[in-house]
Amino acid sequence: MDWQDIFPEATPDEWRDWRWQERRALRTAAELSRVVRLSEDERRGLALAEGRYRVAVTPYYAALMDPEHPACPVRMQAIPTAAEGRAAPGDLEDPLGEEPRRPVPAVVHRYRDRVLFLVGDRCQVYCRHCTRRRITFSGAMGFDRRLVEEGVAYVRAHPEVRDVIVSGGDPLVLSDERLAGLLDGLRRIPHVEILRLATRAPVTCPMRVTEDLAVALRRFAPLFVITHFNHPKECTPEAREACERLVDHGVPVENQTVLLRGLNSSARILQDLNQRLLTFRVRPYYLHQGDLAAGTGHLRTPLEAGVAILEELRARTSGLAVPHLAVDLPGGAGKVTLAPDYRVEPPPGAPAAGPGTWFRGSGGELRFYPEPPERDCACPYEAVYYAARGPSASGDRTR
Repeated sequence: MDWQDIFPEATPDEWRDWRWQERRALRTAAELSRVVRLSEDERRGLALAEGRYRVAVTPYYAALMDPEHPACPVRMQAIPTAAEGRAAPGDLEDPLGEEPRRPVPAVVHRYRDRVLFLVGDRCQVYCRHCTRRRITFSGAMGFDRRLVEEGVAYVRAHPEVRDVIVSGGDPLVLSDERLAGLLDGLRRIPHVEILRLATRAPVTCPMRVTEDLAVALRRFAPLFVITHFNHPKECTPEAREACERLVDHGVPVENQTVLLRGLNSSARILQDLNQRLLTFRVRPYYLHQGDLAAGTGHLRTPLEAGVAILEELRARTSGLAVPHLAVDLPGGAGKVTLAPDYRVEPPPGAPAAGPGTWFRGSGGELRFYPEPPERDCACPYEAVYYAARGPSASGDRTR
């Protein structure tokens, strides 16, 4: 359905204005009923969310919803259901163990050489699978210039930090001026090499990616935008334009998908999504196993489902379209990646062929890979190269 049929009061200029999209976000059952025929489960979920969880859906993202089918992947991500009130095994309010690792309110320092920089608790759309529900749904961490300055000072005082991921909430709810002020403060720190900006705006409010924003972000290179498409239904012409505008201005864009049961837990869907993203010049980066955030158990998949999907993707499409399957371990133990194991036992009757490994190919055929005759993998020139360049180039800061 065309957006003008749903929101006839909006002019084309208003529709293209990201501030209008944020101001007119749909939050209640009455407002969402303009767009979809709410199921009883969705109505119960919305009633449950009142006073507990934030709900907001930009008119743009709402217009992508199937008005009749509750299993629409956009509806499933944006409209709560009663399942959010049911506990699941392993549920945690802080699934990644971030709170004990917040030396100052704006900074999470889980890994030695990189930090997460939280700029607030607001998003254009509040995802029902959010891993930081304790922050985004609490409304307790609005943008605060003093906390931002405190966070920048923390990064400046820790020379081991070379990579800063700016997140929240969604940093693109900030004005260009506020965002540029933060990025400028971080970019002026000599030991900060890489900046990353984590945002769903290209998906949920692509009009936020203006020409001015793209030009501003280019100033802080090397800066990567990490976005979050979960389904090919989100790959609209507007989303493509937003991603390509960033890339055309020299800002690389990578995507992190969350594996969500009943929404994208299919190799066909993820192949379609990732191949479309590549045409946007967006690299599929991670496929995340759902975190153990309380209220999201109904969307989590078994671990073996993700591994099976990954194996099928490798057999069906280019390696460019196959992301890393990642599990962020509870309690702050960090990310690990999973992959299919193609090693197999020697087939019955296989001739002895010396040291090596038998593998199962993507088509099921078995092949033997012999070990090389030389086993020493030391790099003789390594010490010479790094001695000449000095310790700052050796990567030793991460140890």
